[in-house]
Amino acid sequence: QICNQHNAEAPNLEQAFHRMAQPEPNLDHDVSWFLLPSYWAKTVVALISFLCFANSYDGDFVFDDSEAIINNKDLRAETPLGDLWHHDFWGSKLSSNTSHKSYRPLTVLTFRINYLFAGGFYPVGFHVINIILHCTISVLMVDVFSILLGGLQFSNKGRRLNLAPKTSLLAALLFAVHPVHTECVAGIVGRADLLCALFFLLSFLGYCKAFRENKEGHNFSMFWVLVSVILGAIAMLCKEQGITILGLNAVFDALVINKLNILELIQKLLHKEKSLENAGLLRKGLLFRITLLMSGGASILYIRWRIMGTGPPAFTEVDNPASFADSLLVRAINYNYYYSLNAWLLLCPWWLCFDWSMGCIPLIKSVSDWRIIALAALWFCLIGLICQALCSEDIHKRRILTLGLGFLIIPFLPASNLFFRVGFVIAERVIYLPSIGYCILFTYGFSLLSKQAKKKKILAVAVLGILLINVMRCALRSSQWRSEEQLFRSALSVCPLNAKVHYNVGKNLADKGNQSAAIKYYREAVRLNPKYVHAMNNLGNILKERNELQEAEELLSLAVQIQPDFAAAWMNLGIVQNSLRRFEEAEQSYWTAIKHRKKYPDCYYNLGRLYADLNRHIDALNAWRNATVLKPEHSLAWNNMIILLDNTGNLAQAEAVGREALELIPNDHSLMFSLANVLGKSQKYKESEALFLKAIKANPNAASYHGNLAVLYHRWGNLDLAKKHYEVSLKLDPTAPGTKENYNLLRRKLEQLQKKGG
Repeated sequence: QICNQHNAEAPNLEQAFHRMAQPEPNLDHDVSWFLLPSYWAKTVVALISFLCFANSYDGDFVFDDSEAIINNKDLRAETPLGDLWHHDFWGSKLSSNTSHKSYRPLTVLTFRINYLFAGGFYPVGFHVINIILHCTISVLMVDVFSILLGGLQFSNKGRRLNLAPKTSLLAALLFAVHPVHTECVAGIVGRADLLCALFFLLSFLGYCKAFRENKEGHNFSMFWVLVSVILGAIAMLCKEQGITILGLNAVFDALVINKLNILELIQKLLHKEKSLENAGLLRKGLLFRITLLMSGGASILYIRWRIMGTGPPAFTEVDNPASFADSLLVRAINYNYYYSLNAWLLLCPWWLCFDWSMGCIPLIKSVSDWRIIALAALWFCLIGLICQALCSEDIHKRRILTLGLGFLIIPFLPASNLFFRVGFVIAERVIYLPSIGYCILFTYGFSLLSKQAKKKKILAVAVLGILLINVMRCALRSSQWRSEEQLFRSALSVCPLNAKVHYNVGKNLADKGNQSAAIKYYREAVRLNPKYVHAMNNLGNILKERNELQEAEELLSLAVQIQPDFAAAWMNLGIVQNSLRRFEEAEQSYWTAIKHRKKYPDCYYNLGRLYADLNRHIDALNAWRNATVLKPEHSLAWNNMIILLDNTGNLAQAEAVGREALELIPNDHSLMFSLANVLGKSQKYKESEALFLKAIKANPNAASYHGNLAVLYHRWGNLDLAKKHYEVSLKLDPTAPGTKENYNLLRRKLEQLQKKGG
């Protein structure tokens, strides 16, 4: 039932408050909304937040999950736990030039625990934890919003009072069902934002506990202030934004605990008045606590700086075009335009995209661009809110607006490009924390409208409609995050100018074997971004496989010309040149690839194939040996070594290499087959037979396996078994070279034996 009645207990609470907490105007007074007991409010928020994202529980690993989880060696048990503290979020060494410097060891630790409990890379467990985290955060929001909207007041028994039960429930529901959160919840990499938000809120709630009067009658508890700083540090070890809670705690202390009038304080400072204590700066130990928070924050940042190193992360122009603009004015205009788009995503989260880079948002290069209107609208709203937050005579209004703006702006600062360049244009995940401020401002605006409106229930129904639409949008967006195909295709209508979107759709199609469709999207990616070397490389690869070698060579040559250290493109160019029988150029391309990527087993493998074609057997064996040293499970390199040694008559060496390979990769049927051939030629028939049978058990439909086992039986004299396996081989592949001739020889021999026996 929608309640339009003021909380009956509120007028009788005044005598129960501590002296430090004066009663304030009740925000719920004119709001027509549900009034629920605290535990029911939290239950409702938990259930609705679960409902929004439940359908993502069985989704795949998508987009950045591959690099952060599947390809991240820090998740595996063989990697020492200590390495997590020296590696970035993606598993690279922080000291590496290629590191993004995203230091989130606690988030990676939770991924590792997920991996160990699941016994491998099974995404369900990862998704379930993300959903649980969001539900937990949404429940905590009920308490957080009750403080931010209703103030911090305690009973004589030290129990915190919720003076805004209706508006805090509304704000928590707005947060729980906001569609912009889908990336954080449905995308496993969003775990960083969720964990950061969890400890961010716990730090805030811990700081609030510091002002519950203790037994000694002190105004605040040093213990809880220190706990808050520690929780802030933990939040930062989950994601960098976490450090901003210390600044917000200081703002909260000044506005709520000390009821500081910022405008009055600024005026006193400008007039150089010495009565700072009267202005509230030194009241109740505010300056001491702010010093503690600043010292803690500075210490945390210093330790992180020491671990991370001084070098900034290396981003490219396509990641964040505005940050590479030569003109300071162009940079400033585009940064502000990005801020306005982030604000729009909070207000109208309908157009959502997994990636906003690579031309998705063209640069504003002139003040005549109509998009300047968005900047003007943003700053018109912000300046209006700031003026009200500073100049309003209503202390209650000043407090809520300042806290709303603080929670909106301060957590966003690390992503604002103001202090350092970031590697994205817009990232929906970084709005997770700032959306707290949005929910405060929306709820306060709703309370003001309710105060003026005559038909309050109609207004409440409209807000319910917004919540319902957001729930449906969350469910739809979560389903899009379940697979890469749906995720990438959903972005085509939102960011049709984004080359990365077309690239990812093409890559997904190529992985599924649809090369013709993949070519179309790769070509569009290159058209949108003529310097997109990864799209050129992948398109060149497909054209190479389709034997369109001339165009493949042109694309790959252009890719390495644009990015001379692109090792993969150099290797693929070498493969194309090898196919064109330009062996010297191919060899040069392979060595250039190895020069730019020292540990490149696939390139050594291809180099070995080139040397084998040129009958440079020793060089081929050395190249393949290098490949297996760098990647011991490189089956193709092991196989080629065995086959080359077998073909050149080095049976003993071939046998030794085969046994070494099978020790490292015991379940590889192709290695069993190659070694079985060598053993058969060495007349070790029994051992050869066992390996052939084991290989056939692993891959029963390989015609060559049955054919070569038949040859072994033929040599061995087991003619009936030879006949059986020749027939199986011919049934699987009637055109198998040599098998039909051997089978006919066997049949003639069997006929001769029958005649003799007759």
